[in-house]
Amino acid sequence: MKDLKLFFLLFLLLFGFETPDTLAQPVIQHVNGIQKADAQQVWLSHEHIMVDFIGADSIQPNRWNHELVIKEMLPYLEELKEFDVSFFVDATPNFLGRDVRLLQKVADKTGLRIITNTGLYGVRNNKFVPAYAQRMTAQSLSAIWTKEFEEGIDGTTIKPGFIKIGIDNADPLSEMHQKLVKAAALTHLKTGLTIASHTGKAEGLWPQLVILREAGVSPEAFIWVHAQNEQNHENYLKAAQMGCWISLDGMGWELDKHVAKIVFAKENGILDNILISHDAGWYDPGKEKQNIKAFTNIFRKLSPELKSRGFTEEEFNRLISVNPANAYGISIRSIR
Repeated sequence: MKDLKLFFLLFLLLFGFETPDTLAQPVIQHVNGIQKADAQQVWLSHEHIMVDFIGADSIQPNRWNHELVIKEMLPYLEELKEFDVSFFVDATPNFLGRDVRLLQKVADKTGLRIITNTGLYGVRNNKFVPAYAQRMTAQSLSAIWTKEFEEGIDGTTIKPGFIKIGIDNADPLSEMHQKLVKAAALTHLKTGLTIASHTGKAEGLWPQLVILREAGVSPEAFIWVHAQNEQNHENYLKAAQMGCWISLDGMGWELDKHVAKIVFAKENGILDNILISHDAGWYDPGKEKQNIKAFTNIFRKLSPELKSRGFTEEEFNRLISVNPANAYGISIRSIR
C-alpha cells in the first residue's frame, strides 16, 4: 500500500499536480528514476564526471568517447563504495559536456544514483551559452528546461534533478545573466527543481536573490555555489538568515581553507544551511593527458579533521546526508 501511495505521489509531482501531500514529500530524481528524498544516504553534492570547455559554438558529442571516459573515471568512482556514497550530483551543465547517456552508463556500472541537470551556464561572458538562448526570453528558456523535466533530455527518458545556471560575479548582473536567473525561477515554480547557481563571492548572490523574490521563489530553493570564495563570513550569516543553501565546494584541492568556514558555520548555528563537496573529477576531452582529482578528501581528510575539532557524527552526517537530501528534494518553494 505504501509503495502504491508513493507511486501516486510521484505521478502527481511529475505531471504538475500540486497537493499538500506531494509538496510535503519531496523526491530525488536521478538518471535511473525517482525516489523519496532519503536523509540517511551519503551524498556528494557537486562533482563532475566530464567537462568540456571548448564553448557552446564548438562542442559536439563526437569530441569524446564513452568507453574512454568510463575507463578513466571508473577507478575514482569505485573508490566511493568504501564510503557508502549513494547520491552523486553531476554539476556539468548543457553545452559544457552534459551527456546523460554517458551518466546513465556510469550509474549502471557503479550503482551510484547520479543526478543531472537542466539550465544554462553563463560564466566566462556567456562562452557556454548557445546563440539561440541569447535571443530568447526567460519564459522561452524556461519552457525548454521544463520540457526536459517533463519529457526527458536529448531524446531520452532521463530527466534532470536540479537546475544549473552560472553568472559572472557582478552587481548588477548582465542582462543575459538576469535572464538566466529569471528562467530558473520560472522553471522552479513549474517543476520544484532546486536552482544551483555558480556564483562565487557574495556580490553576485544578492541580485540573484532579488530576482527570485520578485518571481515569488523562496531562497530555500537556491544553492549558492562556490560560496567558499567569499571571505567575509558575515555574508554567510546573512545568506543563511534569508534561507539559501551555502555550498562550499573545492574540497578536492582547497580543503584546508574550508575547515575554518565549516567551524564558523557550526559556531554560529548555520550548519543546517551548509553543503560540502569536492568539485572534483573532470575528464576533459580537450586534454590529451588527464589530471583527474579524486572524490575522497571529504571522507579521508575532512572528516577526521572536523572530528578533531569537536564535530559529532551527527553533525558530519548533516553535511553529507541530511542537508543535501533537503536541498535537492523536488518541492516548489514559493513565497506567495
